[in-house]
Amino acid sequence: MRDDWLRSWMRLLGTVPRMTGEALKGKYAGWKASKRLRHPLREIPWNSRSAEAALADAERMFSMNGRSMRAPVTNMLQSEEDRELVELIHNETTRSNRSNITRTAAYLECYNRFPELHWALLAHLVSRNGGYNMTDLKGGLMEDLMTGQQREWMYRLLERCNALIFQDAYPQLLLYTHSRRLGRSCFHLLPFFHVSAFMVPFWDRFWTLRDSPLLTVALIINEQHYIEERVIRNPYFQKHVTRCASFRVHDWLHLNQIVFPLGQDSGLAGLIIEHFTNLNERIGFGKSLYALLFGYEQVLTQAHSFAQNVPHKGSRSEYWPQLFTPDIKKALHSPYESAALNNKERLPSNSKLYSPTLEQVWSDTPYEPIPRYDWFQGMLNPSYLSKPRRPFLFEMTHEHRFGIRKTAAGHDAEILLQ
Repeated sequence: MRDDWLRSWMRLLGTVPRMTGEALKGKYAGWKASKRLRHPLREIPWNSRSAEAALADAERMFSMNGRSMRAPVTNMLQSEEDRELVELIHNETTRSNRSNITRTAAYLECYNRFPELHWALLAHLVSRNGGYNMTDLKGGLMEDLMTGQQREWMYRLLERCNALIFQDAYPQLLLYTHSRRLGRSCFHLLPFFHVSAFMVPFWDRFWTLRDSPLLTVALIINEQHYIEERVIRNPYFQKHVTRCASFRVHDWLHLNQIVFPLGQDSGLAGLIIEHFTNLNERIGFGKSLYALLFGYEQVLTQAHSFAQNVPHKGSRSEYWPQLFTPDIKKALHSPYESAALNNKERLPSNSKLYSPTLEQVWSDTPYEPIPRYDWFQGMLNPSYLSKPRRPFLFEMTHEHRFGIRKTAAGHDAEILLQ
């Protein structure tokens, strides 16, 4: 028995040099693939004066109303049509906020109807990644690296962020779709959905100018501020997740990657966020993701085609069927996952990594009432409202596989230590 254990450890340690070599090769391959994907460019028009004017309007609104600003009650609505619209949007939001699966589909439907809503497609793809991270917690590699309670806490953080952003942003998107349907602006109803006063001038400008980049950046700023106090700085999540060693393990394993699948066998574009708990970094990261998606024609075309043709169920087998399976009976169950990944680009059909669908491993999660307050207090870091810059290196296929290999090595080591 001890000889078998030693051989297993030697096999695991033997994968380290090869992993290191593969990482260096992967960097070079990623550079070459990024070069191929960088052309043709898509213009990201940016009007600095419009951005400054919108922010000045938001600051002026705050100075006039200050902390006394409160969301009006529904019976203050002036018309029956507005009352019905507010109720309709509330109901649609509640129905679509049931799970990561329904949220992700709702974002894509918005974008498909109105492609000028760039943020909706970005949100769809980021929400897909949220679903993958949720199922990873009970997949074949991560399950042995965390306790059941740690997985539950991590899931609650991911789900809470996903649900809160949707709760805030989706009514804004629906107000635009109904404004288009009615042929008039309905953004005077934003306060009835507890939307920050920060967003009002940006939606007003978008209604007349259709300035997609400016609206997208404003929504990125808004949503990251929205979850900052409600989740990231929440004492519960700080105690059980963000200040725990298991959360730092996620960073080391590069599970903080956001990937845009370019097809089921066409590679991945994406970026890595180094410090998820840092507000400035999350905003900059969101802007870079946007510039990646809408700044390169090939990335946009291929990522949107993937989103259209591959329904989101939360399994990584959706974009990498050569490595992952949602069928646990066909999954690899041994302390040799890292060796298998080192030796083969594709795994046999009966020995792939287990990546379940969301509905296989997590139930719909009701969440606590949302704290109702406006994060915007009359001032904003002016650097946030700047033109998004296209990232230079973004092809992630090899980098992503390397992260999977590190997770597999951790998984194998954990099993051998048991």
